[in-house]
Amino acid sequence: MKVFLSYGVHLFTVSGVFFSFLALIASIERNLPLVFFYLAIALFIDGVDGSLARRVNVKKYTPNINGENLDNIIDYLNYVFLPAFVIYWLELVPEGMALISVASILIVSCYTFANSNIKTSDFYFSGFPALWNVVILYFYILDTDPFTNLLVIFALSFLTFIPFKYSHPFRVKEFRKSTLSVLMIWMITTVLLLYFDHLDEALLKISFLIWSLTNVYFIFLTILRSLKS
Repeated sequence: MKVFLSYGVHLFTVSGVFFSFLALIASIERNLPLVFFYLAIALFIDGVDGSLARRVNVKKYTPNINGENLDNIIDYLNYVFLPAFVIYWLELVPEGMALISVASILIVSCYTFANSNIKTSDFYFSGFPALWNVVILYFYILDTDPFTNLLVIFALSFLTFIPFKYSHPFRVKEFRKSTLSVLMIWMITTVLLLYFDHLDEALLKISFLIWSLTNVYFIFLTILRSLKS
């Protein structure tokens, strides 16, 4: 039974590849809200599969499968490769800078995934954790211009090598309850801003304000933990 459950967890992890493919199709069709929908599913899978793997002890019952390697492959597709394609295909940076931006994202993110010290002992990320799927989400919600997007891409590429600490909401024990609560609020307001833009303008403004405050919270966590280093 436990062997069956272990293979089931790996299958759950691998399902993230399928949603990456669906997101690619949606990006080709220039449907960014649908891209974010599929990437959100992949993000959810990535957020819970580790806990499931530890609970059923996949290393013991399926020792022939390296779940961490599977996870890294799928994460690179969903967090790096697909967002890089979106930036190129939807022309989110100035003309003539698309390939340079994509190269920067793809190459520096390889360092992130190969860095054995990417996580601290208390499970913070050390350096920008290649969450380019979230970056393009912010480009969309904030409706930033191509030049601003280019500057952000270069800045985050540089911050990949700077050991600022970024919280992993599901694994960092410090402030976990408040962090998960804020994360839930962030997700709800993100959904409102993405898919309910036909709602009352005042409600959308309130949602955007709350969404912005949740981002301030995560920035505060980064500053607080980085100062402890």
